[in-house]
Amino acid sequence: MAYVCELGTGQTLYIDNQGNQTLITTHSSSGGQQQQSSSGFVTGSWTSPPQLFQTANGVIIKITAASGEHFVQVQGGSIAVMSGTPGVSHAQQMQLQQVSGTPTSSMPPMKPLEPMKPLEPMKPLEPMKMGDMEMSMNPMQMRMGNMEMRIGSGSSAASPKHYCSQCGAKLEPNDRFCSSCGHRLS
Repeated sequence: MAYVCELGTGQTLYIDNQGNQTLITTHSSSGGQQQQSSSGFVTGSWTSPPQLFQTANGVIIKITAASGEHFVQVQGGSIAVMSGTPGVSHAQQMQLQQVSGTPTSSMPPMKPLEPMKPLEPMKPLEPMKMGDMEMSMNPMQMRMGNMEMRIGSGSSAASPKHYCSQCGAKLEPNDRFCSSCGHRLS
């Protein structure tokens, strides 16, 4: 025997008695998202339908069974058994509708993802140019204005090129001052 109640703001509450256990499920859906939370409690078989009360702190469910009265508090997706009898005299009683059972999930099953297609091999990089900057990868070299840098084949170790640390101008091995900006070289 199961019952359902629409709590508003996209939240639905299901209460079901399955043998000696009471199963409480909250289902929320908003903005394309769905959440479901369930908790089960040993209460014994119900002797009367459950009662639902709206309070300032959420919802209180009163379950009457052969073992006595049980109270469960629902706040958002949180479901907890209460230890004692809450005051529900000023709370608004909500209507429950009897349904055939608690839904297992309202979400359709997900389709398996399709395998990824293999990536195409990378093409050799063309020299890249932006304004007065040029960069190429084989051999790795970069030129910007009057500065140049090379790594790999094609760089000449016999005559290393030196550049001014201030302006980047090309220097001769015997220079003591930069011919472009006059910076003293160390």
